[in-house]
Amino acid sequence: MLFGKNSDRQCNEAQIVECLPGMDHAPGTPLTCTYVTLPQARRTHAVLLCRPCWGWGAEMGANEHGIVIGNQGIHARSPGPEEPALTGMDLVRLALERAYTAWQAVEVITSLLAQHGQGGNCGHLTPTYYNNGFMIADAREAYVLETVGREWLVERVQGVRTISNAYSIRTPLGVSPGLRTLIRDAGWSAEDDPDFAQAIANPHREHIGHAGARRATSTSLLRACQGRVSVQDTMNILRDHGDGTRYHPEWRAECLVQRTLCMHAGAEDRPGQTVGAMVSELRRHTAVHWVTGTAATCISIFKPVFLEVPLPSFGPPPTDRFDARTLWWRHEQVHRAALLSDFGTFLEAIRPERDALETQFRARVASVLDGGDALERARVIEACWREALALEERWRERIALSVPQPGAHTRAWETLNRIAGLEPLRQELRPAPASG
Repeated sequence: MLFGKNSDRQCNEAQIVECLPGMDHAPGTPLTCTYVTLPQARRTHAVLLCRPCWGWGAEMGANEHGIVIGNQGIHARSPGPEEPALTGMDLVRLALERAYTAWQAVEVITSLLAQHGQGGNCGHLTPTYYNNGFMIADAREAYVLETVGREWLVERVQGVRTISNAYSIRTPLGVSPGLRTLIRDAGWSAEDDPDFAQAIANPHREHIGHAGARRATSTSLLRACQGRVSVQDTMNILRDHGDGTRYHPEWRAECLVQRTLCMHAGAEDRPGQTVGAMVSELRRHTAVHWVTGTAATCISIFKPVFLEVPLPSFGPPPTDRFDARTLWWRHEQVHRAALLSDFGTFLEAIRPERDALETQFRARVASVLDGGDALERARVIEACWREALALEERWRERIALSVPQPGAHTRAWETLNRIAGLEPLRQELRPAPASG
């Protein structure tokens, strides 16, 4: 089973990558999530989390039993719930900490929804409210779970499946007891068994977010692999900028539209970006996860993680303020400098090195995936992260900066940099190439 996700969030929302150990908890121990407190489970599993710097929950992650979950915001015809409750990201973390199988993760999330509901601001600089969808998988099976308030519907995945900030389940495996009543009472559909996605979805929000186009792109790219999707294929798909732009030296990020999978922010129509990415290879008795720990999947390096060995040290956890000691912000300096300079040329220059290093990493991981012990795996992980960070440092030295062209794209990034206190890279500048 392969799983992949880009985490598209607001631009200065640095993403923390962390591994937490399994723990036992005394009965009655309270657990404080992002906004609400609930009873802690007696046992929580070891987890890998990729989470926003401001929240308790995770956009995506994995646990010691080989479950992976990714979260997405989705918009129903009714407004997203504003009353503070469990966020979708809280539900990801709670399910990873408590479930032993993908189906049990579905049950954990739906049970918590019924008891505590979902809601609260899930934005960073801009308040954002939405319902939540989830991709949930283990080595044996995968599910898509979509929610509206406390109601839900679930589909078992057959073959390849993608989600992209839109309701997508039309004929579910199961629905919550109150979903049909909600749809009927809200006037969304009078049918007993409607096309659920069509009945619930807010078509305007899906249109402006290009949700359908992005899902069509990801599905098409997966199907083009002809049933033999590899880890490398999954990484490449998460780096997609759309037809005709992949690795083109003259490509400029300000020409991007929202239908791409690897997202770079810009002017008002693109307020968010890909702040982190994760790919997981799930086998019956083992799993390896690949994380960037940095924004902009196209110029990031996927680094391996085994849950049973410690993460290498790569600086303190990032916040929403620039800190050159952190991996996320140090990489973001390079990303933003490239965005305001000659991004296409920079991407084309680093791509061969990036791909070659990741190929080496996958070969090393394969050598210990089935038979290596914890010590061997730890050595591989440590070496891969060390080499990845060293290569990114060389990229900092090689990037050719240029004077940003005036316009909405540049102004948007200058504002975001000011808010974060980001210090731009200082090198000899050259005139930016003219755009026609």
